[in-house]
Amino acid sequence: MKITKVEVFRLSTVNNRQNSPIGCRIHTDTGLRGDGEAGMAYGVGGSAAFGMVCDLAELIIGLDPLRTEFIWETMYKKSFWGQNGGPVVFSGIAAIDVALWDIKGKYYNVPVYQLLGGKVREKLRTYASQLQFGWGQVGVSDHLWAVTPEDYAHNVKLAVEEGFDAVKIDFFDRDEEGKPLNFLDTTGFLTPKQLKMVEARMKAAREAAGDEVDIIMENHSYPDALGAVQLGRLAEKYHILAFEEPNTPTPQTVEYITKYTSVPIANGERIFSRWQYAEYFKKNLLQLAQPDIGNCGGISEVKKICDMAHAFDVGVQVHVAGSPLATNAALHVECTIPNFVIHEHHTCNRMDTCLGLTKYNLQPENGYFSVPELPGIGNEFLQEAIDRAILYKLVE
Repeated sequence: MKITKVEVFRLSTVNNRQNSPIGCRIHTDTGLRGDGEAGMAYGVGGSAAFGMVCDLAELIIGLDPLRTEFIWETMYKKSFWGQNGGPVVFSGIAAIDVALWDIKGKYYNVPVYQLLGGKVREKLRTYASQLQFGWGQVGVSDHLWAVTPEDYAHNVKLAVEEGFDAVKIDFFDRDEEGKPLNFLDTTGFLTPKQLKMVEARMKAAREAAGDEVDIIMENHSYPDALGAVQLGRLAEKYHILAFEEPNTPTPQTVEYITKYTSVPIANGERIFSRWQYAEYFKKNLLQLAQPDIGNCGGISEVKKICDMAHAFDVGVQVHVAGSPLATNAALHVECTIPNFVIHEHHTCNRMDTCLGLTKYNLQPENGYFSVPELPGIGNEFLQEAIDRAILYKLVE
């Protein structure tokens, strides 16, 4: 079996500026095909990731798609920029790698998790993610963007009523008037007014959740280490499960934060390879590793990171902020690892931002996901979504 061509596309959504997934479809001479996704669909840099997938696709034409490890290493080394690379390279590798695993599962007629060692768990505990963006009915976009403490409490109650016993919230995303914070607002020590605002939101969320619901505090790396310590100390009062991306992730600044707060640190969205994770593990700087399959080199690389984390007693929650295809890929990895902690279900996969892009849009039941049993990763991009792509290239 040989790879004959690769379609690369950037999909159109209701808000292309906010979220525009980048995917690929690898074709073979047997008719089998597989889909994968790059993780840089949000923020700035998606066009670079699209270009990287196109460039890497040229390296794999004519190769056997079942040789996932050989192809991964080929992309990593032949790209030149893969070694010690960042999100663009590893997002490109990720899209192709996931598509190859999709083909491999279909070839052997088994779900991908069987090829990774089989299930450790039948069901995966899941948290409702990014409640500051709102939490409402699936397929509806008029979710309440939280500003006031009452807004935060409202969104938490919606998730808990749906059966979730864990949520994730950014309490420092906007000011008290609902305006986005910029770097001038979040650099250095935070003001008493800012801390009062954050604590009011945190307190409202905890009261709405009760004592038996876990809360992960998202921080999106907005403050620097000084402000992160202040927020971490606030979080200690409200029994926060983990403090995600407290600041720009570097080993030296995260080490500083861990000295002055007892809240477990979660990180990974902007750590891109096993080589970068190794430094965090060796220094015990992470309690919850969050590698993103879409920007961390795909299933091949993330499984290695998970196994490495296990050797250091670090828990894993795969970071998921992509299309429903990314959800499937994450579930296949998470169900196979002993050190799984919890799965992320992002609010974008409930709104119409990402609906209509894939054949399936899995949703948890009572706060738990089941793993898809279809061959491969169990999902694919819809042809009509590819036909509407805002960027498209065929590599053969």
